[in-house]
Amino acid sequence: MKKLFLLSFPVFILLFAACEGPTGPPGPAGPVGESHLNDVFEIEVDFTTENNYEVLLELDPVIPEDYVVLVYLEWSYEDEISLWKLLPQTVYFEDSELQYNFDFTSFDINLFLDGTVDFTTLSADYTHDQYFRIVLVPGRLAGGRVDFSNYEAVMEMLGKTESDVKTLPLKQ
Repeated sequence: MKKLFLLSFPVFILLFAACEGPTGPPGPAGPVGESHLNDVFEIEVDFTTENNYEVLLELDPVIPEDYVVLVYLEWSYEDEISLWKLLPQTVYFEDSELQYNFDFTSFDINLFLDGTVDFTTLSADYTHDQYFRIVLVPGRLAGGRVDFSNYEAVMEMLGKTESDVKTLPLKQ
């Protein structure tokens, strides 16, 4: 009896697997594909008393929840080469300090000056013609082994070049 059961068991499995019922209803829609956001933006900012030394960038489309926002400041520009530093960045003076910083929500990015220095005493070198690069990194890439303080390494990780950087107009 045991042998008969062992010999007939594979036949029952094959017959059972060959049975097919009616097609079920379609499942729910899957997640939306990659965002159509460009990953790298550049903006030129003037920090003034009129804008309270901050600039709010409203975004459309919004930043997906699973993205990481990195903001870099053009720290120096020599021989047509930019040195980009990750925010926040602090400049130390003899008796005070200035910090370039940012915060963000899913629909805006706020670039601002902070610190103990009297902003009205700053030269235009610190407040005008400040270039920022905003890099949106998909969260699935954020856990990689990339030094986010290294702008070039982040661009390489994203497969981006200078030609991919889009100028973001500042709405005044």
